[in-house]
Amino acid sequence: MSSFIVLKAFRRKNQGISSTMLSLYSSSTIKASFHSSFPPLRSSPPPLSVGSHIRLVKRDHSVAAASGGVSMSTNRDSHGSSSQVAEPFFRSVLGQMETVYLNRNPTPRSVLELVRSVDDEQLCYDHLAFRTFGIGGYGIDSLASFFLDYGYTQMDELRFPAKKLRALWFAPPHASAVPGGSGVDGPLPRVFISELLVEQMSTQTQDVIRKYTETSPNGRKYAALSSALGSLPWEKPLSSEFEQLARESEYAAWTLANGYALNHVTISVHRLKSHLNKIKKLNQFLEEKGFRLNSEGGVLKVSPDGGLLQSSTVADSISFRFSDGVTKSIPCSYIEFAERLVLPQYQNIPESEIKECHRRDGFEVGNADKIFESTNQEQLSRRTG
Repeated sequence: MSSFIVLKAFRRKNQGISSTMLSLYSSSTIKASFHSSFPPLRSSPPPLSVGSHIRLVKRDHSVAAASGGVSMSTNRDSHGSSSQVAEPFFRSVLGQMETVYLNRNPTPRSVLELVRSVDDEQLCYDHLAFRTFGIGGYGIDSLASFFLDYGYTQMDELRFPAKKLRALWFAPPHASAVPGGSGVDGPLPRVFISELLVEQMSTQTQDVIRKYTETSPNGRKYAALSSALGSLPWEKPLSSEFEQLARESEYAAWTLANGYALNHVTISVHRLKSHLNKIKKLNQFLEEKGFRLNSEGGVLKVSPDGGLLQSSTVADSISFRFSDGVTKSIPCSYIEFAERLVLPQYQNIPESEIKECHRRDGFEVGNADKIFESTNQEQLSRRTG
């Protein structure tokens, strides 16, 4: 079933959902605003070699069917206004985002298969991450609205002056996971959305970004759909423009070519049940299997308080055909790993009673700054060297 059919079907089932979600369905706008930049997605991904239970393309809507298709989650967004979005619909959109991500990026897919082969339990995501352009309504808010409409809560802001970026992260609502579900069907993950502070860039870079965002002004309304379909919300760029941005900001170049595609998903390491539930052991395991990890600032990134430990693979590359007919290999996405330690005040709680609320929450600027480097050419060159 195509992602458009899935979304259209949910429109019929779920009347009364927010205007943000209803905007996902305008077929005429889809045809006018979205231009595929990558090879067509497969109708279904190749079978998982180790029998993973992570569902990639065909989503299970039995939850909606069991409730008559009208069971709604009522939440309040950051402004306190009530909004309603059906959980099966929400998870279906996340599932389409995950499908695009896994179809395009063999490393994350292989890592997930490998971890599942060792840890045959529920595999949980710590967070999903996206990149955006902070201009003309294309920034953080364009994607955040989708998550806020389902009941996510805006949390802290992070600033990266050297990279000319800012980010916000969003905490998920309490929602039941699909029984036995992994990935996006498991406990809902945090969401981390960053944006390039375009007005701080050079005039040349600003001109390139404005060229594409201003000629497709309505694309910002369909950020979630763009991610779910694996399509850019603007025209494909020229190869020379991609190179212009890359010279000043590899983040900017990545976003120009990848748009709202999932930048990465993050495995919640401490939720694993096997010996891989310690990030140092997981890192060692992956390196022994031949995976290259981002070495910027050291393979293991540790927050100053010692409570948040993170690492990531180096991004995969994908063949991209630019609008001038030039085809180049460009960075796509990667997979991250996060271990959140128990907070000092909860150290005496029995391990069997430890919950996520007892662990270090949030994000750390120093860690995230180095994780951003996973898509940089220096790391990709090291991978192939």
